[in-house]
Amino acid sequence: MKQNLLRSFVVLSLLSVGSSGFGQEKSEVTGPVSQVFAKRGTVDLKVYVFSPPDGKAGPPRAAIVLCYGGGWVAGEPSWAFGRAQHFAERGMVAIAAQYRLSDQKEITPLNAADDAREAIRWVRSHAGELGVDPNRIAAYGWSAGAHLAACTAVFNTPTDTLISCAPNALVLVSPAVAASSDHWFRRLLGSKAKPEDLSPDEHVRPGLPPTVIVEGRQDTVTPLPGVQRFVDRMKAANNRCELYVFDGAGHLFTPVGTPDDGYPKPDPAIEAAAFSKLDTFLVSLGYMK
Repeated sequence: MKQNLLRSFVVLSLLSVGSSGFGQEKSEVTGPVSQVFAKRGTVDLKVYVFSPPDGKAGPPRAAIVLCYGGGWVAGEPSWAFGRAQHFAERGMVAIAAQYRLSDQKEITPLNAADDAREAIRWVRSHAGELGVDPNRIAAYGWSAGAHLAACTAVFNTPTDTLISCAPNALVLVSPAVAASSDHWFRRLLGSKAKPEDLSPDEHVRPGLPPTVIVEGRQDTVTPLPGVQRFVDRMKAANNRCELYVFDGAGHLFTPVGTPDDGYPKPDPAIEAAAFSKLDTFLVSLGYMK
């Protein structure tokens, strides 16, 4: 991810990717309802829960935990509220999760990945009260948030805790899954870790959850070759991994000819087509109506 993401993302008040419907007339979805899922020193990390219109009626539902993008240095859960609203309207329990932002000193993407894993554990451990099936939890993210979503699956071991942080599905938009080749990511990590140690494409193995990825062919921020490498390794390990590439679009479906390393300006038609692929994938798993 390019270094000037720090400058461009900090000025955002709301990330438009996936926010279609935010600010419009809402259905009977309940939310966002905030709860603290972890304490990090003096900081309370929160999740924001959106429940379907019919609440907890019927059997436990699939859940989706959303991680916003922002170059690991900017963002807030409200950036994911539009997407959360959409998934709740389609029958899922949607949870927008907060994580610590890198300060280029002590806090790095390592901490953000830890927070994303803890958010999955929290949802799984509170499945009963949320009306969630603990074996049907998807992790969703875009850009840097997609890196964190992927980390919840890739960097999970059976001895991690008694409650697994591994999601049962991954939904990734313009994902930073080849982070070891990202100079901005390297800078944020500093001496805390080797970039390849936190790069999902370097740690693909059998048994990872079914995954769907949507990506612009001309993406300059999370370039297609790195994403393709992740996909190829997933398939070689016999993991289900679907990749949909959209021509004429860069990062987060910004149309070619418009810089794609700043404020997202997605082409509405391309974005809608990409999001349709994500919905179809979740329907195929039985997670969504």
